[in-house]
Amino acid sequence: MALLRRRIGPGLTLLRGGGFPRVEKTLRQGRETEAWIGIGGNVGEVRRRFERLRHFLKRSSNLRLLESSPILVNPPFGYLDQPDFLNAVLRIATALPPGALLRRLLRIERRFGRRRSFPNAPRTLDLDILFYGERYVRRKDLTIPHPHWRERESVTIPLARMKKRPRLSGTLRRRGRILQRKKQQ
Repeated sequence: MALLRRRIGPGLTLLRGGGFPRVEKTLRQGRETEAWIGIGGNVGEVRRRFERLRHFLKRSSNLRLLESSPILVNPPFGYLDQPDFLNAVLRIATALPPGALLRRLLRIERRFGRRRSFPNAPRTLDLDILFYGERYVRRKDLTIPHPHWRERESVTIPLARMKKRPRLSGTLRRRGRILQRKKQQ
């Protein structure tokens, strides 16, 4: 399949092809919630792994793929001595509650070869819950919306190129500002 590359800024390139971007033709099933998942990786054949992940999710019984963004190639942050990252955003539908969705995504990361060594380390696949409907979650192991989504081009650029974006309720917007102020203090 042809891969289209478009440079959009210093160190930033958008890739299109192989199911990124795509809106899936699926019917709504029962009481599902839409969630946006950030995906990333920079070890091995990442683009091929993203395509395998799409196919895996399409066969999953408790996660339905609804849409994928274009892929963004961008430089690493934190630990800089590593290859550029490929990042995208997936919109899914699930009946799993947020904690169960997190556990499911961690199992998928391991299935795709993720090994955790140190913060911001190179990785085969990283899956982050960015949004879960209009829910706000703040637990020791999970914060929704993702606390740094607004600060990361790896999220904002792919998300801005999707057909459907998360709806941030006034409560989410206010709580996000409150959390940001608390961190600044």
